[in-house]
Amino acid sequence: MSQNWTPPPPAGGAATVPNYLVPAIISIFCCWPLAIPAIIFATQVNGKVAAGDIAGAQDASKKAKMFSFIAIGLGLLLVVVYVLLMLLGVAGGILSSPSR
Repeated sequence: MSQNWTPPPPAGGAATVPNYLVPAIISIFCCWPLAIPAIIFATQVNGKVAAGDIAGAQDASKKAKMFSFIAIGLGLLLVVVYVLLMLLGVAGGILSSPSR
């Protein structure tokens, strides 16, 4: 009988703590000031899981998710506001030009 038994991974292991690195990278194109901390926290997750700091990894994951989704939301909001202003003619200067 073989004694090569390996214990199962601990509960809350690497598979259960998402790092949100992809949304953090995407958020660079939306609002880069918020994308920087999102990327920093996202890159800390895997290292903390490897060190056994599951609580720290979950906290970094939560912060990475928050910063990246806020940045993406703000970027989308700015695009919508810009498009609405263009449709209304405010950003194009149509309303501010003198009438003849």
